[in-house]
Amino acid sequence: MSRSGADLALLLLGGFRDLADRATAELAARGYRDVRPVHDFALRAILSGADSASELGRRMSVAKQSAAKTIAGLEEREFVRREPDPADRRRIRLTVTGHGLAMLREGEAIFDELREQWERQVGAGSVKALEETLGRLLAGNTVRLDTPGWLMRDLSGES
Repeated sequence: MSRSGADLALLLLGGFRDLADRATAELAARGYRDVRPVHDFALRAILSGADSASELGRRMSVAKQSAAKTIAGLEEREFVRREPDPADRRRIRLTVTGHGLAMLREGEAIFDELREQWERQVGAGSVKALEETLGRLLAGNTVRLDTPGWLMRDLSGES
């Protein structure tokens, strides 16, 4: 039985969603409660230079108000802090805290563990072949962790 292109898209999304949901649950079990994929995307965007609500909104393809709401949630969790810009004391910059960096590292370790689980289920060669195939299909199209906004809204429940 042949599958449709829509089936492929749903399988890829399902694989992402399964990994993201399992990683989120494991992060909670390890003390990082109420962390959502949007928090990871936002932290990575901040680390790459999105140091204001306006810039974070642009990078995540969401309104400045939504970015500000995400920033407030990150501050509550002590993942980011606002600091005066050393070059312009009137400007406030976002920085990722040590706690935020620790959560990102823990999340990366969890994804490594989930990958190993997949390898035990289907074999390391199958997972490697899947990665290589997706790499060829995406050929040069960088996977951006800070966009698109539609994905963040759907995964986070935030708008």
